[in-house]
Amino acid sequence: MITTIIFDIGNVLVDFCWEEYLDSFHFEPDIREKVARATVLSDAWNEFDRGGSEEEELIEGFVGNAPEVEREIRLFCQDIHDMLRRRESTIPWIEELKNMGLKVYYLSNFSKKAARECAHVLDFIPYTDGGILSYVEKIIKPDPKIYELLIKRYKLVPGECVFFDDREDNCEAARKLGMEAVCFTTKENAVMELKKLGVY
Repeated sequence: MITTIIFDIGNVLVDFCWEEYLDSFHFEPDIREKVARATVLSDAWNEFDRGGSEEEELIEGFVGNAPEVEREIRLFCQDIHDMLRRRESTIPWIEELKNMGLKVYYLSNFSKKAARECAHVLDFIPYTDGGILSYVEKIIKPDPKIYELLIKRYKLVPGECVFFDDREDNCEAARKLGMEAVCFTTKENAVMELKKLGVY
């Protein structure tokens, strides 16, 4: 029996609209591509979410990936408020699940900078039963340790949990620990998958 729903945040509970945000600077196409590859599309972006280094040190790492577009990278990273956008459906959905007697948690790779500058998209947190943001724990998905930490902290039973994430590798890591996991595409699809599991 499913008793617990665990949500990723970006592209699940909120929109991670980095491409739209990047387009707002109106960089030339080749510069736009270099900025994207140096930042969001680089391995260094994972370290942003891990929170193991100071923000300026991480931004210097982005610059090191493409020093010829340093000005544009720094502009892109200056304030990422508009990189994440809240969804009006998120809080009502959490409330609906809670009213059904389910526990609701979040488990997300999330940077300290995003938590500070995009706090407006995290307004759903008080409606949940708790959760983990990667930068706080210095661990990122799909490392099994972050899932194990969530399970231990909230005394969860993996076989009673459904985990929604927009990345299949993160879902697979949850399955290896005994959870049901669904690669998220839309809320409608998620509800359909929950119905298959007897939740609705």
